[in-house]
Amino acid sequence: MTEKLTHINEQGEAHMVDISDRAETIRTATASGKVLLSKEVLALIVSGTTPKGDVISTARIAGIMGAKKTPELIPLCHPIAISSVNVDIKVVEDGVAIAATVKIADRTGVEMEALTAVSIAALTIIDMVKALDPGASIVNVRVEEKDGGRNGHWKRP
Repeated sequence: MTEKLTHINEQGEAHMVDISDRAETIRTATASGKVLLSKEVLALIVSGTTPKGDVISTARIAGIMGAKKTPELIPLCHPIAISSVNVDIKVVEDGVAIAATVKIADRTGVEMEALTAVSIAALTIIDMVKALDPGASIVNVRVEEKDGGRNGHWKRP
């Protein structure tokens, strides 16, 4: 790897990258993850009968809020004007699959916002069912695809 780390200055200290000379472009990122749950809890989520209410809708809203709060949570992320956040949550055979796509017109990428949206949605699901399924776990949170900026398009193989 010949490229230097952008968040490290010449003194070896962490710093926020200066993006003022970058072009504003449309940028998107999609991330995904899954919450593994018991069959019993999945049935309650599908039927809408969990004690804490509508798990899917609550997690979707939490994911959107998480994307918007990313620079407050991750120290070197730039505050950006998010144009769109779409959080898709589906019950699958072994849990709940989450995908989040974030779109902006700005000077830096949105991978961290998409990852935060998935993570916060997943944590919200855990919070809402932890008394019913203490073994619930979050797996495979990762960027699936990104587009825009100097590196262009990338998609997980």
